[in-house]
Amino acid sequence: MPRPRRYTTDAIVLSRFDYGEADRILTILTPGSGKIKAITKGIRRQTSRIGGSLEPFAELRLALAHGRTFDVVTQVEVLHPWLNLRDDLVSFGTASYLAELAERTQEERHVAESIYLLLKRGYELLDSGMAAARAARWFEMHLADELGVRPEVDRCVECGRLLEANERYRWVPPLGGVLCERCPGPPQGVAGLSLEALKLLKAYQRMDTEAIAALRLRSQVETEVEAAMRTFLAYTLDRQPRSLAFLDEVRAGDRARSEVAAEGLSPDAPDDSR
Repeated sequence: MPRPRRYTTDAIVLSRFDYGEADRILTILTPGSGKIKAITKGIRRQTSRIGGSLEPFAELRLALAHGRTFDVVTQVEVLHPWLNLRDDLVSFGTASYLAELAERTQEERHVAESIYLLLKRGYELLDSGMAAARAARWFEMHLADELGVRPEVDRCVECGRLLEANERYRWVPPLGGVLCERCPGPPQGVAGLSLEALKLLKAYQRMDTEAIAALRLRSQVETEVEAAMRTFLAYTLDRQPRSLAFLDEVRAGDRARSEVAAEGLSPDAPDDSR
């Protein structure tokens, strides 16, 4: 039986680029068909009825028609706009990062319901005001789990021995997790890991998001875990996501503004010291 020419699906836009004079190519993630390339014809014209709806970081319901090269978007309904996550540049940058991770790890036309639901939950967390860094770590850890590369944080990846609280740990992405102090590691790709960071990695694997959001942590520990997960995913993906450059830039700007505010100065105030 031939497949229907038209179909409807929920979708999240992962990326987009302009095509021709007025069209746009979208990469979308759907629960049933996975990652799809679709074209929106005439969307960049002022008369387009769907131009403002096909934005990233929203859950949509799309009507599409199968095409030779790209499926064609014919109708759009916005289900969840997640407007709050767009109000903050760090949250916005984090949403871009999550979308890139989802896009990089999925093949076209493969069922991706679990990844779709994971990305949707990540956007819900950002929209609800959860700390962007914690939402990102939660997403990274659960994405690794869905991809079958969950990092080992309970046992030594070399000898299988349960890790003890009074020993030293090393984070070894090429081996898949934590190495105990008794086992020799590879010459490259090894970093020390504190006990607090190890506990936080375990928390991201086991705790629900409400418990993670309520954790009281030193910033140094969160930075250590962020670096650990970044190196782990960079090894898994074979390169760093491009969106991290923008995210790091806006975070650096946020830190600079916070430091200025802590000194009781406005970042836009004139310098009267000259």
